[in-house]
Amino acid sequence: MPPPALVDLTARSRSPVTPPTPTTKPPQIGRALEAFGSVDLLVNNTGINPSFGPLLELDPAAARKTVETNCIAALAWVQGAHRGWMGSNGGAVVNVASAAGLRPATGIGFYGASKAMLSHLTAQLSVELAPAVRVNAVAPAVVRTVFAGALYDGKEEQLASQYPLRRLGVPEDIAGSVAFLLSDDASWVTGQTLVVDGGLLQGGGV
Repeated sequence: MPPPALVDLTARSRSPVTPPTPTTKPPQIGRALEAFGSVDLLVNNTGINPSFGPLLELDPAAARKTVETNCIAALAWVQGAHRGWMGSNGGAVVNVASAAGLRPATGIGFYGASKAMLSHLTAQLSVELAPAVRVNAVAPAVVRTVFAGALYDGKEEQLASQYPLRRLGVPEDIAGSVAFLLSDDASWVTGQTLVVDGGLLQGGGV
């Protein structure tokens, strides 16, 4: 069983939370400090993909919304956590990027571009916040979630056959990788994007 604090935090995270802004003290960080006493760990796991198709048909408004949510919001949370706790006490951050940010991917090109930006932000922040704060990312391929359902519904077996491990990911695959990067076992790891994809990229796919 996970600790009660983690269960409570997970339940709360199901509701949308507005990211802090660079010019205000983030109330979410204050509430976390009141509840748990510290803000040692941060996982940026928000992502959207409001458009599907070639880049030449991309709606600029959808592109802006994608970057705002997938990249700028993650940066704002790091800024807030650093101002509220990590800047004085240290900590670890994991951003959830995507394998689509490492190779061209049909139909989700701009989503992939936003996740490539997130991976680069991860590397940049790891330099700027060292040595007190470690910043890493994970880059999953298709994971069996509601968000990714449109990519595998009705064709999961066919899609899984493209993966050397012959299955899609499950949330626990990503959670375990994130937990490792947040833990002391990864105390000498920073600025990395850990690919968690069942071997998909090695097999030439995305």
